[in-house]
Amino acid sequence: MSRPVADLAALAEATDRLVSTVSVLDQAALHAPSRLPGWSRGHVVAHLSRNADALVNVLEGRPMYADATTRDTDIEAGSGRGPQEQATDLRESSARLRAATDALDADAWRATVALRNGVTDVASSVPFRRWVEVELHHVDLGTGHDIAGLPGAFTDRALDYLTRRFAGHREVPPVEVRAEDGRSWSTGGTEGAAVVVAGNPAALVGWLAGRTTGSGLTAAGAPLPTLPPL
Repeated sequence: MSRPVADLAALAEATDRLVSTVSVLDQAALHAPSRLPGWSRGHVVAHLSRNADALVNVLEGRPMYADATTRDTDIEAGSGRGPQEQATDLRESSARLRAATDALDADAWRATVALRNGVTDVASSVPFRRWVEVELHHVDLGTGHDIAGLPGAFTDRALDYLTRRFAGHREVPPVEVRAEDGRSWSTGGTEGAAVVVAGNPAALVGWLAGRTTGSGLTAAGAPLPTLPPL
């Protein structure tokens, strides 16, 4: 695949929105709980900064993180910083990722890269993966950027991505995900009749991403499944 121009442009726009949000948070707001259990908003911002640097590592052929302990320690260490330091780190780490993508040629975009936990993918998938991080964690900040307001271009891509993530998962029953416009995706296990889960794309993404309990969705054939964390 050649340079993923559309994904890079969408990521840049989403990053600008995120940086604008973080730039106006004061110390009290950063220390307040996020929508992620056990994490403050400061934890979320620190994670986003370190994730940008981790993806630079991926694109440049290094391990994404030194190890899980280092990843967690770095997030914890960064979570209590002041507003200016947090915003600057997010802006600068995002710029480093942008520079790393700008440096890739066509062959590099087609190369296989190593992510966490033994996962591999092509380099051209990295901008979209980062876009997922930016959009969902922006929602996690709880500052008004909500699932219902996610861009349609994102929810359409995220439905493909998230249903693939759960395909064949032994903790998920067979599920047919149906958008209200008639599109459908199969995910989960393969044994037994599928639960048909239907709704609008944003509500489906919120449920698949673990950001909602499935409000606004209908389930036919069985109760709405509880999904494991991504």
